[in-house]
Amino acid sequence: MTARLGMIGCGTMAGAYLAGLRELEPRLKITALCDIDPAKLDRASKSAPGAKLFTDYHAMFSECDAVVIALPHDLHRDAARDCMRAGLHVLLEKPMAITERQCLDLIRLQRETGRVLAVGYVLRHDPLWSKMGELITGGSFGEVFHVSIWTEQFTDLSRGAWVGDPRRVGGGQLLSHGCHYIDLMLLWLGRPVSGTHVGTNRGTPWMKMEGTSNVAIRFESGALGYHFGTWGARGTRLGYSVHAHTTEGMLDLDHAQGTITLHRDRSGGDLPALQAALAAGAKVDGPTRTVVYRRPVEGKHTNAEVSEFLDCIETGREPVANPRVSLQSLRVIWRLYDAEHHGVVADLRGLGLDQFTEKPIVGTAGQPDVDGA
Repeated sequence: MTARLGMIGCGTMAGAYLAGLRELEPRLKITALCDIDPAKLDRASKSAPGAKLFTDYHAMFSECDAVVIALPHDLHRDAARDCMRAGLHVLLEKPMAITERQCLDLIRLQRETGRVLAVGYVLRHDPLWSKMGELITGGSFGEVFHVSIWTEQFTDLSRGAWVGDPRRVGGGQLLSHGCHYIDLMLLWLGRPVSGTHVGTNRGTPWMKMEGTSNVAIRFESGALGYHFGTWGARGTRLGYSVHAHTTEGMLDLDHAQGTITLHRDRSGGDLPALQAALAAGAKVDGPTRTVVYRRPVEGKHTNAEVSEFLDCIETGREPVANPRVSLQSLRVIWRLYDAEHHGVVADLRGLGLDQFTEKPIVGTAGQPDVDGA
């Protein structure tokens, strides 16, 4: 069976998807593209020859079995709702929506329609980040007690004025981009207990909310998680990096190099996992620096994400980034925003990935006041 796939929104993220999707033929065929900007439509059409072009996504429903939605965040709920009601399966770029109520609307509609609804947490499909999670949760190099995630990039209004508007983004840099890393911390470290967020738009004056963000979270295990993200980096050394401190050393994920390196300066004795890694051909840079994993393929890994989406359509199983899981990471962010607004430490209990409830449980101070929310 060949799935007929449509793309709604032909901006930056659509380009990341379209660049490689033809590799998934004959499992899919890109049959329709939609954007209100003719120039974006024209650029996208060069990556999808033969696709029909639309400026109103409602007019493309008969051409598709499934869609990828890559619109500004405030349009996610309505577009996904309309597509599922029309019988289409939906891969929805993150964040799922910009308020808790909108997310719950989509969760209920997904259940009622029986359509697949996947959320675009693409790092769950990147083998480098997946391997890091396996090493952390599997205890290959001891018990983890601290994970730090850095994301340093420059993102200004060249993507559109909506990027700086919290009523369209749903928040600032943390909700728009940091949701990836809150999702991973919950996946890797388990149930959160408490946390803080401090953000600023200093250095990113185009952002009405934070363009730079610092998050600290305590988990039930006693482990700590930290995320620093900025859209104002005019230079960077870390780029996208992760350090996981464990009782046997420090695991260092370098996204740009595609490697995970074990640093062991003070661990004693022989470690079976290290020996196994060495036996498997791991590169030893010195007595305490060992590359334990190297990513086999570079890129955004959107093809792997779409491939899993097709698997779910064909088999009926749930996506790894299903809407309930996706809402939990957003609930953490909204609790952090709310606590920052009130100058207190956020209570994050009840927000683990396994603790979903289908009733509103977060305050409104951290969410935009939007019509229809």
